[in-house]
Amino acid sequence: MLTWRRKGRRLWFILCNKSSRNSENNYEAMIASYGSLAPKRYMYSDVMKITFSRSNELGKGGYGVVFKGRLHDGRLVAVKFLHDSKGNGGEFVNEVMSIGRTSHVNVVTLFGFCLEGSKRALIYEYMSNSSLDKFLYSENPKEVLGWERLYEIALGIAHGLQYLHYSCNTRIIHFDIKPQNILLDSDFSPKIADFGLAKLCHTKESKVSMTGGARGTIGFIAPEVHSRTFGVVSTKSDVYSYGMMLLEMVGGRRNVKSIVEKSSEKYFPDWIYDHFSQDEGLQACDVTSETTEIARKMTLIGLWCIQVLPMYRPTITRVLEMFERSLNELDMPPKQNFCELV
Repeated sequence: MLTWRRKGRRLWFILCNKSSRNSENNYEAMIASYGSLAPKRYMYSDVMKITFSRSNELGKGGYGVVFKGRLHDGRLVAVKFLHDSKGNGGEFVNEVMSIGRTSHVNVVTLFGFCLEGSKRALIYEYMSNSSLDKFLYSENPKEVLGWERLYEIALGIAHGLQYLHYSCNTRIIHFDIKPQNILLDSDFSPKIADFGLAKLCHTKESKVSMTGGARGTIGFIAPEVHSRTFGVVSTKSDVYSYGMMLLEMVGGRRNVKSIVEKSSEKYFPDWIYDHFSQDEGLQACDVTSETTEIARKMTLIGLWCIQVLPMYRPTITRVLEMFERSLNELDMPPKQNFCELV
């Protein structure tokens, strides 16, 4: 029997405990429903043995902490420990089950996971060159990576997205494509990571229904994810994010920059569009005569991908076809702005 003693605290405590147990049971049921398709599950004590030392910390953020570790068979792994929180269990299970059903050279491999109450961890293959943002936002990104390598990275990410959108048993829309979620292996081959915001849709569909607020990172979220006024949410929402990232790769900077010499330089997509036909545009992006075609092609494709209305954006398959074309076969997209379209 529930009582109202201590101004309702006891009732609140009992209800919260019951809600917590129900949530955990739901998560367990979600995992069990995947049967043999679910990734390997580890005990928390085993995960601690895999990481074995705090000196192996690779990074931390709002999500938690990542440690370098080693499996019993000698393989190096990255273990992402999520902060103790009973509110992100659904997102955690979503990531486990989304990425657990993938297998592609440009999608990071999930070796296993741990879920014991509020203790949660994901065990990924180890990427020795960290994430793309570490290079893009450095002082001389073109000197470190070079245009040819940037081009191959862009191409690899597009192949990974094509796999997620069209080749999985269940299509996956990532919803958080950005440089921080692109990992690089020892050969700088890109791998799409972090599926916490991903949504699954049937193989014959490319659009999904959305509940709750916008998914993704500010600056990379497609307009239709913010407001259905711009169209339906679909795989093309990932294409928008990809285009924004492509332009950051060209500019070697964040698309929105608060400290600039001229106000017109604050929003890079608009600036590069206006200066694309002028030599100063790409020269400012460290482009040489030998790399002009690569830079121009990446810029044009990026600008097509960030069209405000999804109906004018290419699919990721179309993007790959554009990469295969010569530069003079690619047209300049129309310049759209939100005010004229709303």
